[in-house]
Amino acid sequence: MQGVRKQKIFYKRADGITLTGELYLPKGYDAGRDGKLPVLIWAYPAEYNSAADAAQIRGSEHRFTYLNGGSPVFYVTQGYAVLNNAEMPIVATSPESKPNDNFIEQLTLNASAAIHALDSMGVGDPARVAVGGHSYGAFMTANLLAHTKLFKAGIARSGAYNRTLTPFGFQNEDRSYWEASDLYNRMSPFSYANQIKTPILLIHGEMDNNTGTFPIQSERMYNAIKGHGGTARYVSLPYESHGYAGKENLLHVLAEQFDWLEKFVKNPPTTPTEKKGF
Repeated sequence: MQGVRKQKIFYKRADGITLTGELYLPKGYDAGRDGKLPVLIWAYPAEYNSAADAAQIRGSEHRFTYLNGGSPVFYVTQGYAVLNNAEMPIVATSPESKPNDNFIEQLTLNASAAIHALDSMGVGDPARVAVGGHSYGAFMTANLLAHTKLFKAGIARSGAYNRTLTPFGFQNEDRSYWEASDLYNRMSPFSYANQIKTPILLIHGEMDNNTGTFPIQSERMYNAIKGHGGTARYVSLPYESHGYAGKENLLHVLAEQFDWLEKFVKNPPTTPTEKKGF
């Protein structure tokens, strides 16, 4: 990591809410000389009852960079711009509403703002961006791929994709499925698996004991995407629970993620309509 540049960046989404993220740039990188880089955005959504709460600054660029597990920061050493802990606030739009009432729309605002910020800084190529996350971040990733065309690939680890399987609430959503069935279906990327055409890497510990993210979530999501002709890969990690601990599995995760990014983001396959002359 010696020579890697780290900075806290600030940017606004379309409705004016200030967002932040930790940007890592490769050692020796010069935007003027090297051009824009492929990007990995890693995030985890959080709910807020007001825009002021959502805009608070979290974290500091002066903390030491701590690499552990399958951290996305590793990929800055492989030629990627990494935006880690990219803010993904989901904000209640009125005193009568709850944050999740506009979950998809706000996810899209957050992701678009991050991509635009890196593009305007001259460091991130908006045509070569991946999004990833763990647990609720995986749920976010699948939703972004189902409802937007912003990304070249996604990495979803140990997520939940069918909210009807967590019917008594999830994360900070306290309404049950029977109180808000439309919301549960609308927030479930499984409901829109037929729309996920962006390549997605699904990873899950085979012994995940987190009540909201049993492995069946990834298994069924994989089958649904593949059944509709989408590009997906499912990796099951032996003996792992919700967080990954085994050295062999951690190295496997890093390798799978790296291969996925290299194949679909750094050097994305060219479709016939993108070739010259078509």
